[in-house]
Amino acid sequence: MKIATWNVNSLSVRLPQVLDWLQAQQAEGGVDVLALQELKMSDDKFPLAAFNEAGYQAQWFGQKTYNGVALISRHAGTDVVKNIPGFADEMSRVITATYPDGQGGSLRVIGAYFPNGQAPDSDKFVYKMRWLTALHDWVKQEMATHPQLILTGDFNITFDDLDVWDPVALKDTIHCTVQERTHLQALIDLGLTDSFRLFDQPEKSYSWWDYRDFGFRRNRGLRIDHVLISAALKDRATACAVDKVPRKNERPSDHAPVVLSLA
Repeated sequence: MKIATWNVNSLSVRLPQVLDWLQAQQAEGGVDVLALQELKMSDDKFPLAAFNEAGYQAQWFGQKTYNGVALISRHAGTDVVKNIPGFADEMSRVITATYPDGQGGSLRVIGAYFPNGQAPDSDKFVYKMRWLTALHDWVKQEMATHPQLILTGDFNITFDDLDVWDPVALKDTIHCTVQERTHLQALIDLGLTDSFRLFDQPEKSYSWWDYRDFGFRRNRGLRIDHVLISAALKDRATACAVDKVPRKNERPSDHAPVVLSLA
């Protein structure tokens, strides 16, 4: 199985790129579930027919102009939940569904677009802290009933200095604050594992690069897109990598897909 995440920064703009990428993945077995973030479209605009024509099912939770998440899959998702139960939120940030795990069992996938937070002294940062607390509690509940669970998406948080192109200059700035990383560690403490770090990775491996100042060309990036897996999946993980190829497209997203392979 392959599970992937990709912040596409407008599906209306990058639908052809997503479809082309899914088609290209077929040569290596294909992607079973792709979590998308920043659809930037309302539910009625979601291009379900295009995904169906390409052989995929979809669950989506859109929002006009901003946010929006989706799960694109080979098999239809079941027990779908949108956003975090019990947390009042006008933003479309989370979508959760259950899929066949390829071995006769089930796999719970939570696709999330974590708040950016803007700056540590902003109201948006306060919202981010509240949101992260609610997510933690929701994931804890889900893990109690779904041993095979994946939490994936654009986290807008780095784990440590290895995820930052200039950790000195960016120390304590958004994505790199102690508060954000403490919340990220709290998710790990639930029994999740950063699947990317299970494998040897190239130095300076990032998943996001600013459009400005030739950020991608100069590899001035951050690793903020993650695939966290429960303990029951650790032994099944065979690879996890950032696919930088789509970042080289004309009019690309500023994020690249991250792909987890499971035996």
